[in-house]
Parts: sequence; C-alpha cells; structure tokens
Amino acid sequence: MAIDHLLAVVPVSDIDEGGRWYSSLFGRAADNNPMPTVLEWQVRPGSWVQVFSDPGRAGSGLLNFAVDDLEGHLSEVGARGIEAEPIVDAAKGVRLATLTDPDGNVLRLIGGFRVDY
Repeated sequence: MAIDHLLAVVPVSDIDEGGRWYSSLFGRAADNNPMPTVLEWQVRPGSWVQVFSDPGRAGSGLLNFAVDDLEGHLSEVGARGIEAEPIVDAAKGVRLATLTDPDGNVLRLIGGFRVDY
C-alpha cells in the first residue's frame, strides 16, 4: 500500500476559534481551506494537520510532534500566546511538553525523539 499523504484530523467545536489557535501554533494562516468547515496546515511534505469542525468529537484529538529544539519551539509558541505545561522527562533522553487547544485537544511537542531503522 502506497500512501501519498497523511492527514491528521483534529476535531474542534468552532472552526473560527480553532483556526485562530492553530494559526498561532503554526505561526501562519492555514495553507488550505478546502471547505468552510476545514482548515489545513502542511507540517512536512505530504503531511498535514487538518482542523475540522466536529462539535460532537471536539476535544478528543491527540497529536505528537517530534521537534529538533523543544525549548526553542516552546519559546516561539509562547511568544504567540500559547502556553505549555512544564517539560517532562520521559525515557531514553526523550522530553515532552503538552499544549492544549481551546477544545481540550492535546498536542505534545517531543524533543530527543530518535527513530532507528
């Protein structure tokens, strides 16, 4: 099975409020608005975060983002008004910081994450 794109879908109760929060998170407006209830940000080639108006499921999302500079990313989003919980040491040098959007969807920034194939 060949996969061309990955769409990670985050349900929100209000697309306008969600759009503002995710625009602050990513530091830019959505890259795509394919329909009135969907906003999309490309986070890597072929990998997208799709914010979708779905009030019944809002707050049930969980996204993990492996980042190269955890403190730097936290500083950037903090400057844009998004606060994170304190950094937690996990295992094997991995560190996590949790962000929560207005609906309660959880986003984790992960530093020190390595995949050995």
